[in-house]
Amino acid sequence: MRTRTIGSLKVSVVGLGCNNFGGRLDAAGTANVVQAALDAGINFFDTADIYGGTKSEEYLGLALRGRRDQVVLASKFGMPLDEHRRGASPQYIKRAIEDSLRRLGTDRIDLYQLHRPDPDVPIADTLGALDELVRAGKVREIGSSNFSTTQIRAADAAVRPGAARFVSVQNEYSLLHRDPERGVLDECEARGVAFLPYFPLASGVLSGKYRRGQPAPQGARLSASKSPLASRFLSDRMLAIAEALTQFAEARGHSLLELAHSWLLAQRAVASVISGATSAEQVRANAAAASWQLSADELGEIDSIAPRSELAAGD
Repeated sequence: MRTRTIGSLKVSVVGLGCNNFGGRLDAAGTANVVQAALDAGINFFDTADIYGGTKSEEYLGLALRGRRDQVVLASKFGMPLDEHRRGASPQYIKRAIEDSLRRLGTDRIDLYQLHRPDPDVPIADTLGALDELVRAGKVREIGSSNFSTTQIRAADAAVRPGAARFVSVQNEYSLLHRDPERGVLDECEARGVAFLPYFPLASGVLSGKYRRGQPAPQGARLSASKSPLASRFLSDRMLAIAEALTQFAEARGHSLLELAHSWLLAQRAVASVISGATSAEQVRANAAAASWQLSADELGEIDSIAPRSELAAGD
């Protein structure tokens, strides 16, 4: 497994997204997926306090017991857990980190990320509190998520000399959702900030499991007819693009899954592709999917199949 860097951290180019832990997977299922990831050379695990109603951190901590030092552990805070546990105020950050450390069963989080901007708290206050965590050794690096170009710039401008700064941005990005190309990727590259794509498979559409004119597989993420993600990704246009991308990949001896991962890793700012999984088989497939080195000509042809003009709404 190749590695890239996020600040001072060296991470596998495919990471494990842990949003299924505590929801679709119980503790035993989590342990199986984590073991498969380690066996496949994945060392980057990305969770959040809100995943699984806090169970994701708990189950991940149990699965990593005795081998914490083998992994780069990332978590997030800021999404509302309840009326009192939410946001990015310095007071709440002090509580959120202690709660996450306890659930994860560790004394540090390698990458601690603000899950979304908090319009009610000056970003300088948030950064000051996060810097204190870094200085205390409870956090190694700090990152952001769901930040726009303007918010990335504002955060960088608010950093005090010598203080910790955001070293990563984790936003949605895939062949079917290209918004980060409207400025965020360029901003990350210019500032030396790592970009981490989430939903790299467009909630499974880029895994090849969904087909036009066929019902969604039972139990799949988008099977629920009322899912807002289903309305986004299961349109005839999106499925047609996915089918065309499948044909492109298969004509070159690869799968759509390989194309989805390898295309993201062809973007210079991308450090690791955060891929979720509910089985050991999915983990192994994701880990193996990043080996295709796309040529400039291939990247140009992909742009004609999945044009940015149609798949990026702007930043």
